[in-house]
Amino acid sequence: MFLDSLGQYVRVHLNARDVSFAVVSWAPLASIQAYRERMGWDVRWVSSANNTFNVDFGMTTPQGENHALSVFLRDGTQIFRTYFTSSRGLETVGTIWSLLDLTPFGRQEEWEDTPEGRPQSPPYQWWRRHDEYP
Repeated sequence: MFLDSLGQYVRVHLNARDVSFAVVSWAPLASIQAYRERMGWDVRWVSSANNTFNVDFGMTTPQGENHALSVFLRDGTQIFRTYFTSSRGLETVGTIWSLLDLTPFGRQEEWEDTPEGRPQSPPYQWWRRHDEYP
C-alpha cells in the first residue's frame, strides 16, 4: 500500500532533484519481479535474500519481517544513513493514511468510535492490494 500511495511518477520527480529511490525486500528477485509486474509498479526493487542487509538494519528478526524507510547520503565512497523510521512513522510519507486521518471517522480502526454499519477493523488489516478490491 505504501508503494501505491507514492504514485507512478515518484521516481521521475525524485530523479529531477538528483535523488534515487529503491525498495529492498528479503524475497528472491524472481518473486519481486513477478509481484512488481502484477502491481504495475515502475520502481527499482532489489532483493536482500542473499545478504544481511535486512538483518543488519533490524528489519528481519526471529519474530518476522518489518517495514521501514531509510535515507542514505553518498559522499564519495562513504555512505551515511541520515534518516530512519518504521511502523507508523512511515505513514507520514504515504498519503492514504494521512488523508484518512483527516476524515470524520479516521481510519475506522477497532479502537476508534465508528458508526454502526461502517467498516471497522484492526490496524493494518483492512487494506488490500489495489487489484484485490471488489
